[in-house]
Amino acid sequence: MPQDKIVIRGAREHNLKNIDVTIPRDKIVVITGLSGSGKSSLAFDTIFAEGQRRYIESLSAYARQFLDKMEKPDVDHIDGLSPAISIDQKGTTHNPRSTVGTVTEIYDYLRLLYARIGHPHCPNCGREVSQQTIQQIVDAVLNLPENSRIMLLAPLVQGRKGEYKNIFEEMRRAGYVRVRVDGKILDLSDEIDLDKQKKHTIEVVVDRLVIHKERATTSPDHDENHLSPFGQRSTLKKVAERPTLYDVNAEDHNEQGRDDELSLDVLSSRLQEEKSDPALRQRLSDSLETTLKLGGGVVLVSIIDGEEILFSEKAACVYCGISLPEIAPRTFSFNSPHGACPTCTGLGTQQEIDVERIVTHPEVSLLQGAIAPWSKVVNGSQWHASILEALAHKYDFSLDTPWRELTEEQQQKVLYGTSEPLTIRYTPHHGHARKYTINFEGVIPNLDRRYKQTDSESIREEIENYMSARVCPDCHGARLKPETLAITVGGRNIVQVTDLSIVLAQRFFKELEAEAAGNAERAIAPIVNGQGKKKNGNDNPLKRDPYAKIDPREPLVQVTLTERERFIGRQVLKEIRARLQFLVDVGLEYLTLDRAAASLSGGEAQRIRLATQIGSGLMGVLYILDEPSIGLHQRDNERLIKTLVRLRNLGNTLLVVEHDEDTMRAADYIIDIGPGAGEHGGEVVAEGTYADIVANTNSLTGDYLSRRRRIKLPPQRREGNGHFLTISGARENNLKNITVDIPLGEFVVVTGVSGSGKSTLITDILYRKLAHTFFRAHDKPGAHDAIEGLEHLDKVIDIDQSPIGRTPRSNPATYTNAFTGIRELFAQVPESKIRGYLPGRFSFNVKGGRCEACKGEGIVKIEMNFLPDVYVPCEVCKGKRYNREALEIHFKGKNIADVLDMTIEEAMSFFANVPSIYNKMKTLNEVGLGYMRLGQPATTLSGGEAQRVKLATELARRATGRTMYILDEPTTGLHFADIDRLLQVLQRLVDNGNTIVVIEHNLEVIKSADWIIDLGPAGGDAGGQVIAQGTPDDVAENEQSFTGHFLQRMFNEEIALAKAHHAENQVVVG
Repeated sequence: MPQDKIVIRGAREHNLKNIDVTIPRDKIVVITGLSGSGKSSLAFDTIFAEGQRRYIESLSAYARQFLDKMEKPDVDHIDGLSPAISIDQKGTTHNPRSTVGTVTEIYDYLRLLYARIGHPHCPNCGREVSQQTIQQIVDAVLNLPENSRIMLLAPLVQGRKGEYKNIFEEMRRAGYVRVRVDGKILDLSDEIDLDKQKKHTIEVVVDRLVIHKERATTSPDHDENHLSPFGQRSTLKKVAERPTLYDVNAEDHNEQGRDDELSLDVLSSRLQEEKSDPALRQRLSDSLETTLKLGGGVVLVSIIDGEEILFSEKAACVYCGISLPEIAPRTFSFNSPHGACPTCTGLGTQQEIDVERIVTHPEVSLLQGAIAPWSKVVNGSQWHASILEALAHKYDFSLDTPWRELTEEQQQKVLYGTSEPLTIRYTPHHGHARKYTINFEGVIPNLDRRYKQTDSESIREEIENYMSARVCPDCHGARLKPETLAITVGGRNIVQVTDLSIVLAQRFFKELEAEAAGNAERAIAPIVNGQGKKKNGNDNPLKRDPYAKIDPREPLVQVTLTERERFIGRQVLKEIRARLQFLVDVGLEYLTLDRAAASLSGGEAQRIRLATQIGSGLMGVLYILDEPSIGLHQRDNERLIKTLVRLRNLGNTLLVVEHDEDTMRAADYIIDIGPGAGEHGGEVVAEGTYADIVANTNSLTGDYLSRRRRIKLPPQRREGNGHFLTISGARENNLKNITVDIPLGEFVVVTGVSGSGKSTLITDILYRKLAHTFFRAHDKPGAHDAIEGLEHLDKVIDIDQSPIGRTPRSNPATYTNAFTGIRELFAQVPESKIRGYLPGRFSFNVKGGRCEACKGEGIVKIEMNFLPDVYVPCEVCKGKRYNREALEIHFKGKNIADVLDMTIEEAMSFFANVPSIYNKMKTLNEVGLGYMRLGQPATTLSGGEAQRVKLATELARRATGRTMYILDEPTTGLHFADIDRLLQVLQRLVDNGNTIVVIEHNLEVIKSADWIIDLGPAGGDAGGQVIAQGTPDDVAENEQSFTGHFLQRMFNEEIALAKAHHAENQVVVG
């Protein structure tokens, strides 16, 4: 067997026609073809499925029981298969705790970095907190400037009321001579009277020391009989025989000292040598140990006529009394109780009752349903009506008055309840009127209480309709505890770093490692800096706002790393920088590290996983990718292709399902599947290099690549109906307070590089506002001032690529509602009428007509323990899903199961004389789904197929001419020919007077638009501006527009092709 190829023999999965394929290893291989032709069946359902199955089969029986079991694909054999990794668009997590940082593992490395070299601060006052050993404190004292006069103070009382006579007496008995009270030195032999109503700070003076270069004398701050901190009895002015540390003369307690009498030294002229003297260090260590014991682990070193430095054995702020937890990677995890904000449990948001969701229509009265939770019960519940009547009577308003005309006090009483009891008159069924006195708690407290107390999921889901996610009031969305946010690297906490875009994060880590003046001084900061306080005793905290965002115009790093910190974090920083670069390489530099993974598009999520795989550095792997170019602007395509080449050059094979022309040009090998879709596909039409495909006249792909076929420009641009929809002051996410005019009655395309704000403008602001206006939707529109021109529309429809159903019971027939007509048709058959069958008899979802052995699924799962579960056709119905009685009813020779097994094309012919069904089949065929079967499970449809089913469903409805259709990248998964057909359908919708707004990168769609809105100039913070508005010709001439640049290049190519075609015709005529 050749080792340089992957050989597939007899692939028959889904619609594949027993094909043989040879794939070269260590190459970029593109599989292309029409939507539904069998590309994914070959790449994912055959090759990847077999690779995964072989891997799982190689594991022990014990390990296999914990893994998903995969059945063997329908293929004869595959040789030369490498370990396979699938990178598709369906892996986006919906976990609200997942972010870009966690998915890429960058956040894991950040947590490790902050745990190892982070600088903790007090979350209250902002002072840096240093946990130091006695040895470190000794080093710090020895590093103080020469000739420094210092006192060692042990804090006893910090800012508390009282007289504290017992403390003074205890210190006096212990042999101490002086204390410092509120900044003043007092002699313990004197009577000390304090005002017990005032707050006091008390420290005991343990030692007073001086640094000098000749010789040292000392006497401790004890009586003559007390054992000094050096472990010996000492007397005043005892002269040391060698340079060492000694106390200042006891008489010099007023800090004025007589230097001529006190020839006091700490350091000799051989300062550096003496600093290392073991005896010297031991004596200082003993003195500090005594001070720390008295001060509860804290020692205050007061430099006379200078600053005061506080050292602590504990990770705690002695000024605020706040102890900091042990710093570990888990401290920075919002998924762990050690780091997560306790209020929101690390989510950053809380679900709260939203007044705007309760009062959805303030223009109507309470009786007409102004309060949404009561709209269903007010008219049907006499009890609720009685409460409202009593409330209105007590606070003097009418139940027929529109909500917005009630006073603020009256509205507050309805929403938040009354403090006074209400007397209501209530007549129960079959009873007499009675008076009741109740406490009315209000709409919002009532919903909140029920939400917290109920065990019913249905009630919870109902109440959640009236709730919105609000930023946590304690952590302000940061997700972490205050103590965690007070730990910094480079002067920034971990949340401020994750709030940066990828490109700014790159800059941050570059600045972090930069050499800077003052680095040498910072090298001893963890030892010397302690916690500073000025001589007068006033606190001098380092003010920080842990929730403030970093201004990219300022230096991102406030403090560079020391040599020690750089050495510790070297490997971690290398991993972080590499992963950031990989994200930039795949065109995601605009994302922030704290961006929720659930908010990513399929293309963004796929490229993140691609970047993660590059970071893993694996070799000899078969990567299978599903359209990595989706959602990517042409400007960024080249970077993506370079990334694919880089992955290949590591020694991997890339199998890419793709329609993008640039990717196909960069491929080493192309396999074209076709010639059609569904049953008309499943064959290898052409394979070889790009040049081979272009030259192959049997390849539809080759026809479009060679321009033998092309999507033509529209004959003219529409002028619209003269009305506009104007969005003003749009400022959600990265939008820069922009104003945009959308002409109605036209085909409008919104363009721009990835992350420029397209989806924010159209989906988050425009669609949500229209849905709220027309359908009372609950989702709140993004931040904007106003949208004008709504009176010119009566409906909005968002046609996205989400599944049309999440169970196999959903299918194109049920989604388009064609199945209802089909069931009614079968119920009208004479035999059905004789038997008394109703339409429900022909449903496979309910008892009556379905097969009860398989519950209408047609298949039965057989569990095989350690082997994959086997799905076999139901023995009773033979996979037909219906019981014998239902299958005995025939229409035009076909039973209900036969109809569901028809393709759309077959169903068009079969129901040609039934307009209600035929029209639905016709529109499905027009959008390119003629190959699909009526009963095909929704779970097997691609995103592009699901979107076209939705589009066909809308096309089949009667047009009003005042509808706005919104589509987000409808060309995803579509071949050139599919795009051509889709454009014809969209143009037809516009011809009927409707407005189409499409978010798109595909130039074939952009060139076909009537109007373009181009956002940019870049992604993330660098985007959010309107770069160009106008016709495609106008935008193509705009030099600031990246879209215009590529559009101009396409127009030039169109002109060149037209000239060449004209020249050929001239030659033929000649």
